[in-house]
Amino acid sequence: MHRPAPTEFEVHELIRRRWSPRAFSDKAIPADALASLFEAARWAPSSSNEQPWAFLVATRDDKLNFEKSLETLVEFNANWVKHAYVAGFALSELNFAKSGNPNRNAFYDTGAAMALLSVEATARGIYVHQMAGFDPEKLRRNFGVPAGWEAIAAFAIGYPGDPNSLPEPHRSRETAPRTRKPLREFVMTGHWGHTAPFLK
Repeated sequence: MHRPAPTEFEVHELIRRRWSPRAFSDKAIPADALASLFEAARWAPSSSNEQPWAFLVATRDDKLNFEKSLETLVEFNANWVKHAYVAGFALSELNFAKSGNPNRNAFYDTGAAMALLSVEATARGIYVHQMAGFDPEKLRRNFGVPAGWEAIAAFAIGYPGDPNSLPEPHRSRETAPRTRKPLREFVMTGHWGHTAPFLK
């Protein structure tokens, strides 16, 4: 299922095609393709080249860890993530490894890594759906996450499936028109609330 974004201005086709489905097929992702997604994440920009990200992942073939991953999700998400090939979590190291000082950009940098992972996935016909609906403390217990690291997002990775396989309200969300705030609302110049002149 392809749902290109209705953009206001021209962007790369990979950005138009990237979206977050809930319907996944049961098709396995080859190991080398899956590794390439995390290779893309590895080359994301980061403050002081700290690379403050880590990923906990389990494929459906790894039943024990896949089930442990599903256990940490809220029920709303677990009900559809169970059909994806990969369940995972993005984590950030809260302090700089070199100095021990707080890294105020850790979440930002981890988000950049996930963004590149998502674009690489899209280029390969693979889709990523990121979620906030999970229990970070249960994740910490289930997987032994050390102090100084915080889980900031869950994600599912897989090939797209049939939206009609989803129960409501997931099915309606899957097929609803894609929308975004207009650029004029969040790209500003000179003073807060003043739209940048190149958008007028």
